[in-house]
Amino acid sequence: MAHRWTNDLTHDDVTPKSAYMNRRQIVAGMAGLGLATIAPKAQAAAETLDPTPFDVITQYNNFYEFGTRKEDPARYAGSLTTKPWSIKIDGMVDNPGDYALSDILSKMTIEERIYRFRCVEAWSMVVPWNGFELKDLLDLAGVQSGAKYVAFETLYRPEEMPGQRQPFLEWPYVEGLRLDEANHPLTLMATGIYGKPMPNQNGAPIRLVVPWKYGFKSIKSIVRITLTDKEPPTSWNKSIPSEYGFYSNVNPKVDHPRWSQASERPIGGGFFAKRIPTLMFNGYEKEVAGLYEGMDLRKNY
Repeated sequence: MAHRWTNDLTHDDVTPKSAYMNRRQIVAGMAGLGLATIAPKAQAAAETLDPTPFDVITQYNNFYEFGTRKEDPARYAGSLTTKPWSIKIDGMVDNPGDYALSDILSKMTIEERIYRFRCVEAWSMVVPWNGFELKDLLDLAGVQSGAKYVAFETLYRPEEMPGQRQPFLEWPYVEGLRLDEANHPLTLMATGIYGKPMPNQNGAPIRLVVPWKYGFKSIKSIVRITLTDKEPPTSWNKSIPSEYGFYSNVNPKVDHPRWSQASERPIGGGFFAKRIPTLMFNGYEKEVAGLYEGMDLRKNY
């Protein structure tokens, strides 16, 4: 398909699961999946990252539907029922309706992508996601010519998601992308990690992954996707607009009002792990900078 992200790996390049914990093999995998194209200084910074173990990825999370502490999602997400699951796709599409996840997956090619993943609190992980390009799902729904944005909505089920019983955010959680961002081949609908089904605490059964943006843009446990011609509201922007903009691109030159974004702490190496420089667009500058040509990225934060 013409939109596919170029990947020059072959079957001989597949890394065995037992080797994921080896830094050199993780970095080699990242290079094969696109990070080899970034500038030498950025590549050197990327190579200082340790691979993030599965148990760390699944035990240190932001998923406020289950609580505000990093350990809350793993502690409470076991109550979430994820089968059966469907996604309502509506708005400016030719084929609106409730799409069963099982039917969606039967039509998609699942790939593994190893992406840097950075949180607005200035910590980062390296995560091997399994999933398919969001564009393929949008093509299935038939996006109409006037659509400019894609809005997303998380499941609202406070009897299973105890964080939703607290009013610190307006529920359900909502997010959005410009249509060109949504159609970018890096934008993934993830259904698993490390070749395993997506754990509840990481956004089961299906979540968005937009690797050049801060993690809160990668909305979890998606139940609705709406195509629209207007910029959709997003949860953190509604809650604290001075701190969280619509775009939320990783930008070391634009600090959060309460802390710097110039460096980050890789999770998995302990609290005192050496901080590393934050990469523009999280290391994906060559791939995505063209989306924002001519924009003031300080104003459009």
